[in-house]
Amino acid sequence: MLVLGVDPGLTRCGVGVVEGSPGRARLLAAGVIRTDAGLDTSRRLLAIETGLEEWISQYDLDVVAVERVFAQHNLMTVVGTAQAAAVAMLVAARHNLPVHQHTPSEVKAAITGSGRADKAQVGTMVCRILHLDEAPKPADAADAVALAICHSWRGAAAERLEEAAHLANAQRPGLAQRLHTRKVLA
Repeated sequence: MLVLGVDPGLTRCGVGVVEGSPGRARLLAAGVIRTDAGLDTSRRLLAIETGLEEWISQYDLDVVAVERVFAQHNLMTVVGTAQAAAVAMLVAARHNLPVHQHTPSEVKAAITGSGRADKAQVGTMVCRILHLDEAPKPADAADAVALAICHSWRGAAAERLEEAAHLANAQRPGLAQRLHTRKVLA
């Protein structure tokens, strides 16, 4: 599976392409799409869109994994990050690529075994997993690579379960709704 990981950000949008399957990963490329903080937000988002188009056109991707945005302290930072994430999802959809989102703690747990790992621990494990001398730089690129590894390891299984549920529902229409209704009424 060829995964483009996107660590969304308005100033630096990390990107990483990993070929992988559960327990195996190989780095193809990593980098960042940078925007000038002096530009209007719409121009910055356009620059991110253009950069993502270039990355997607270079590889025969199977899926795009985007970090799920969550609010910490600075609301303005979250807004810009969410806008960059939306651009990544839009570009992927334009290319008929499935998009999956993973939380930072999911990525950390997949890479290090702990959802509370710090950036240094994630970087160290990315190096070990990919047999690199040093983590991709800057940290946004390493985070995007970690996201791609996470999806190639965890996302593949989740996608198979989702497909099985969809197939079961297609064979027995309404089964999922009936099960959900029973659970709610219980």
